[in-house]
Parts: sequence; structure tokens; C-alpha cells
Amino acid sequence: MVDVHLKNVFKQFRTMGTEITVLNNITLDVAGGELFFLLGPSGCGKTTCLRVIAGLTQQDSGNLYFGNRLMNTIPPHKRNTGMVFQNYALWPHMTVYQNVEYGLNVRKLPAHLKEEKVRKALKITRMTEFADKLPNQLSGGEQQRIALARALVIEPDLLLLDEPLSNLDAKLRLELREEIKRIHREVGVTSIYVTHDQKEALSLADRMAVMRDGTIEQIGAPREIYNCPANKFVAGFIGDANFIEGVFYKSKDRGETIMKTAMGDICSSRPNKDFIEGETVMCVVRPEAVKISDVEEHVGAGLKPAPTDRPNQFVAKLINLTYLGDSAELELNVEDKLPLKVKLLGSKWLIPDKPFIISFAKEDVILLKQ
Repeated sequence: MVDVHLKNVFKQFRTMGTEITVLNNITLDVAGGELFFLLGPSGCGKTTCLRVIAGLTQQDSGNLYFGNRLMNTIPPHKRNTGMVFQNYALWPHMTVYQNVEYGLNVRKLPAHLKEEKVRKALKITRMTEFADKLPNQLSGGEQQRIALARALVIEPDLLLLDEPLSNLDAKLRLELREEIKRIHREVGVTSIYVTHDQKEALSLADRMAVMRDGTIEQIGAPREIYNCPANKFVAGFIGDANFIEGVFYKSKDRGETIMKTAMGDICSSRPNKDFIEGETVMCVVRPEAVKISDVEEHVGAGLKPAPTDRPNQFVAKLINLTYLGDSAELELNVEDKLPLKVKLLGSKWLIPDKPFIISFAKEDVILLKQ
């Protein structure tokens, strides 16, 4: 298992006479055996970064290492990397077996060894029974499994995946996610996976780098990045978020902080990051962290709007509801002043314009610098 290190990797492309920086001094360390994700919006540089690692794109400056070995001038075919592309890239005139075998033919391995390795790769990807079929006889998910088997059959030091699930429908993406997790756990090869899909990254990654405009905004485990985003961009890109501007004006004895906002005072038990009294801060509250209390009671009998001394508790009204079966996405008006997004599990229903109580825990209020 090889570890990968990028040190101040810089890359520009020239487009219509203009230099566009796509990688701006990227520094990154991927541990051996890790399933590492490069996550970000289109055009952020994640695929270019993957191509630099594969040797398909040459960086303008900076260094790339596999372990302690400098790879800057090593051609792609000598890097022993397996790559899985978004569009499968299977030979249409070859059977599944022949497609998987192709990389071994290039390496001129003896016939008995090739057969052993192909059978093993097909078994790992659970495609043994499809060995004699042509790609056009397979579903999209099956074709992607063959692309994965073809990458694994050469026993790569490094597996590179460039948005491998983006051409699949939602159900197939979910199934293939679980397969990729299983295969990585079974094979243990160091893997770098490019995607713009936050759910893929959150559900699969050991660690991830969130990218924007050729730079890395934050590196960490999925739970760490989701719960402790480094800035507003990361908080908004990794999952959904409510952003509430407030003024830091008081520290409690227990280390809690109070922010004065348009909807009222918001209390957080998170570390205050050395905010200064009177400084404008951003409060982040995830939609699933918002609770709706006594829905039936308040909707059925009518809420008597009255101030409460409980922290982070407010009066709200329903503006819009999107039903999703096992859950619903709500848009609320809080205290007749601010919109708020809520994800509500279950099938409870709310009546528009009827007031009710919402609340969220102090530990669920994330504080960010403006």
C-alpha cells in the first residue's frame, strides 16, 4: 500500500490567451490503504489533481511522491495506477473477460497467471457469471463493475476513481457505493476518489479534501468536516445549512456564548474561537438539528405565542413543505423575521400559517468567522 504526497503542486491552463489557475499550490497527504476523496463543485480542480497523480497531466511546479519516490517525470504506464473513468471506457467488441484481461496483455504476463488474476478480479467485483458477455449486454452498474475489475486486475499500488457513479441512476449509485466500500475493505488498495456528490463522500470516505477554485478549503474525516466546517463555503457544500448572522456579545460562565440575531438570542456551547465582543459572526444550524415540539398539540389547539426563557426556542410558521416519503423538507418563517430550512423525519403534517415551536440544541450551533 503506497502513500501519496503532493507538495505545492501548481497548474495553469491557457484558454483564449488567458492563464487560468486550476491547482494553486496544492499540498496533500494520502495514507497507505486510505479511501480518500477529492470533493468540490465543477471546475474546482479535483479532476486535474487526479490526472496529475495519474501522470496524464504534468504540473507546472511542485512535487508528487509515491511514498519517498519522486514521480514528477515518471510516465503514466510506469506508475502502476489503476483508473476508473466516469464513462466506463470499455472496448465494445471485447467480452467482459477480454476487457478485464487487457491490462495484463499489455504487461505480457503468461496465460495461466492472466487467467488467475482475471478470475480473481471478476470474483471480487461479483461479475464472474458475466465473463462471456459484451459490454452492450450489461447494465450501467454492471459496466462500471467491469471497469473497476479492469483497474484492480493489475494489482495497482494506487486506485484512482474519477466520478465513477455519476452516469448511474439514484438506486444504482446507492448499490455501487456499498460495493465500492466492500471492495476497498477487501482489497485494501490506496484509493483516491473524485466526486461532486457530498453523499458519496460522506458515506464512503476515510478522509476527504474539500476544494474550491484550485485550493483546498479543509481536510478531515467526513464527520469532522460536517460537524466542524472551516468556513461558510464548506458548511454550505457539505450538506444543507441555515446561515444566521449574529453579533457575539456575551460569554457565559460555563463557556457558552450568546449571539444576538434578528430572530432572537442564539446560544452555542461550541468553542468561541476567540470572537471579540461585538464582532459579527455566522451561526450555522443544520436542518436536521431543528426540532418541532408538540406538533399535534400546537397545530390542533393553536399555539399561544409567548416568550420563553428556554435557549434556542422560537415561534415559527410553515411557508412551504416538500414531501419526500420518509421525510419532509420544510421552509419556515421564524419570528416573522427569518427563513429557516428544516428536515423533518416521519409523516407528521403541519398547517400553513399556524404557529408552532421550533428549537435546536446549543451544541448544534456552529460558529464561524464572517
